[in-house]
Amino acid sequence: MSERLNPKEVAKNLATGYREMTFAAISLGIVQGVILNLAFVYVSLKLGGAITGSTIAAIMGYALLTGVMKKGTSIENNINQTVASGINMAGQGIVFTLPALFMLNAKWVAQGRAGIEFSVWPFLLGGIAGAILGTILIIPLRKQMIEIERLRFPSGVAVTTIIRSGATGLSKAKLLGIGFLISAVWKLLLLSGWLEHFGVHEEEFNFGFGIIPDYLSPVIYLSFMNLGAGLLAGKGGLAFVIGGILAWWVISPVAANSASFGGSEWIPAAAQLQKMNFETQVDYIYSIMLRPLGIGILIGGALMSVVVCFPAITSAFRSLAGAAKTSAGGSNSSDSQELSLKVIIIGTIIGISLFFTASLMTEGVTVPQAVIGTIIGTLWLAVAGLIVAQATGLTDISPVSGMALISVTLMMFLYCNNVAAAMVVGIAVCVATNQGADMMQDLKTGFMLGAKPINQQIVQLAITWTGALLAIGAIYVLWKSGPGGQGGFGEGTALPAPQAGALMGMIDAVKSGNVPMDKYVMGGIIGALLGVMFGLSARESK
Repeated sequence: MSERLNPKEVAKNLATGYREMTFAAISLGIVQGVILNLAFVYVSLKLGGAITGSTIAAIMGYALLTGVMKKGTSIENNINQTVASGINMAGQGIVFTLPALFMLNAKWVAQGRAGIEFSVWPFLLGGIAGAILGTILIIPLRKQMIEIERLRFPSGVAVTTIIRSGATGLSKAKLLGIGFLISAVWKLLLLSGWLEHFGVHEEEFNFGFGIIPDYLSPVIYLSFMNLGAGLLAGKGGLAFVIGGILAWWVISPVAANSASFGGSEWIPAAAQLQKMNFETQVDYIYSIMLRPLGIGILIGGALMSVVVCFPAITSAFRSLAGAAKTSAGGSNSSDSQELSLKVIIIGTIIGISLFFTASLMTEGVTVPQAVIGTIIGTLWLAVAGLIVAQATGLTDISPVSGMALISVTLMMFLYCNNVAAAMVVGIAVCVATNQGADMMQDLKTGFMLGAKPINQQIVQLAITWTGALLAIGAIYVLWKSGPGGQGGFGEGTALPAPQAGALMGMIDAVKSGNVPMDKYVMGGIIGALLGVMFGLSARESK
């Protein structure tokens, strides 16, 4: 798509007085952001992975601002989707991290171990700090990455296409509504129990019909939510499918039927598997073999993505240097379309202060630890945000969960195995990197539509931090919805929280000193190799 302004678009903007940062756009963005935030917190706990809401918000923005109000403009719709996606993505940063703390505490209490003392307030402040710093620290890079280097930011370009779609925007809104109705009706049928007469139990349809053994029987998971998430994920969702096939159809049979490898058992007490029933075998193989292997793959892939993206990282630092020169050349003058340097400095001070306060409020953290943790955490947050923004601009891949895993693991050592304190840093980093990448995608859309960057920066900074608070509240409610007022998500529930589960497994292993190094190392090697393969293919396709 051309990045030049559309003459018809410019004419319409002129005719409507360049409606942009209006009450209607901001209000609609907030409403959509709240809905998307809560919905995608649930989806992420169920499926794992982050889903942006920009496309949905842009479609509904066209239908309501242009279709209903009859006076909406493309740049007004851009403000709407900026607010909505920012609120949503702040929540995605929470859902990868905080659930691990709930699940880990419940596990330790069930084992008769000491639970984790924690309060919600440090996490609230950490989420707000991450949202502010993630937005503020990425703003100076806008001109360099978008206007000078012209990075692709594919999702930003896709949203531009939707906003520019004209009359087809209304048809997209109708399709969105039809999809909602189909999924809602299907869910109601499942809840009614009527479909059990046809062999559908809890969204699963088994094609074995009692003849084919369970471990070979094809099963279809009849969930329109999964289908919708797959459509939104695109080819990126194939990794989950391939990973599942490798885990259960290749690695598990080999591990279960191989007594040893290099003198050590793949699965401890593998001979006992024959005495277990099918469900127990699945749980045992998953906990002993697949889970630590998967954690190792996540870590190896995350680390290798940094290595493979080294040219992108060096380019990002060159962008930072170029942005500094541009700023020194007077881009922050009174007539600039960017937030002023003064605002950026004040915002950074506020964000760091909140970060420090959150660390200090955490049980067991001393003032020196809070100071060191805040300094190191802010520096790592800035570097991680820079890397993720550059990677998103080049490939549209955002390795946020890997960054959170690395962040919490490193902070466990810094805070002397204080899990709650490490989680505060993990939340701040995850929220910040999500906000930085989302901000750049939205600014790319704004650049292509002829919007004023400062308006997007203002609404992102002023509003989207609320997404972190919404997500924390939703996680608390979902956790309390389980039996006995806890356990509403995690293994064995309808919301397995796979990303947070991996983080929990890593923390548990580090804390207990029972680290399955062979599985982690093997998974790390696999993840590193996959990271090289996908990283190189992404660079070749650029």
